[in-house]
Amino acid sequence: MPSEPGFPTAPAGAPLAFTLGDAAGIGPELIARLFAEGLPHPAVVYGDAGALRRACAALGLTDLQVQPLEAPGAGTVGGAIGVLNRWDALPDDLPWGREDPRAGRGAYEYLCHAIDDAQAGRVRALVTAPLHKGALHAGGVDFPGHTEILAQRTGTADYAMMLANDELRVLLVTIHIALSQVPAALSPAAELRAIRLAQRACRQAGIARPRIAVAGLNPHAGEGGAFGDEEARHIAPAIAQARAEGLDASGPWPGDTVFMRARQGAFDIVVAQYHDQGLIPVKYLGLDEGVNVTVGLPFVRTSVDHGTAFDIAGRGIADPASLRAAVRMALKMTAA
Repeated sequence: MPSEPGFPTAPAGAPLAFTLGDAAGIGPELIARLFAEGLPHPAVVYGDAGALRRACAALGLTDLQVQPLEAPGAGTVGGAIGVLNRWDALPDDLPWGREDPRAGRGAYEYLCHAIDDAQAGRVRALVTAPLHKGALHAGGVDFPGHTEILAQRTGTADYAMMLANDELRVLLVTIHIALSQVPAALSPAAELRAIRLAQRACRQAGIARPRIAVAGLNPHAGEGGAFGDEEARHIAPAIAQARAEGLDASGPWPGDTVFMRARQGAFDIVVAQYHDQGLIPVKYLGLDEGVNVTVGLPFVRTSVDHGTAFDIAGRGIADPASLRAAVRMALKMTAA
């Protein structure tokens, strides 16, 4: 079995890093609300000070100060939001709830700044507020989302998206590609890589011997080839190899029952073949406690499992529960 990658070690005393996400969405409000509540660990925000002041005003948080910083330092706990921004300041009249290339480009720049500091050991972990893919593209950023930006900027070849809550963990073999492209993207190597990353994610969560279920691609996991042969050609050989390496992997299991079995305690994590196969079961259990984790990076990154919610941005009613859960998971994953 290949040696298991080392888990990231949080620098002693380093702050937690939030990224603002798209300033026209609900990210600034969610972050401001968490700072107002009081965070369990010092933190800094990579983003735009003006956008955070506007969010504080929308929430009626008149006593919460926004303080521009030059470096992460020790972060702040209460009384002020420390902000780092090496990008241009956003205009004061940036509209809430609308796709804007300035907000899209800014979200990318804040994320890159935070990634660079995480790789340099200046922050404990990254907790990211949501991006808007249309605004990213309008701002000249040709990435489908956070996961791919994180992987490219860190030079990470083996990575995966995991979505988790208190009842279910799901890791994806393929992420942001069209459904029609999924079968061609599968291979024994891709399956084995995902199984190994699932093992790593569970071990980092404190599970000594993870039970890894691998979902099939086709109805009834192919029904012995009657409904497709991807299970026999790609998935089963990878499971056999993983078991030969000592991993407790099983399947391929039918996608219509494996998530229920995992929720009931039969498995610690499910490896799903494509985006919606894996994310719908987790999100059906509730967006408020779901956390998105990028597995395989040289540092811990967690995020909300929802989008920018342009329809309610600026109204002060966005629920910070998922961001709060992302903070808890980031701290747990980097605990000494």
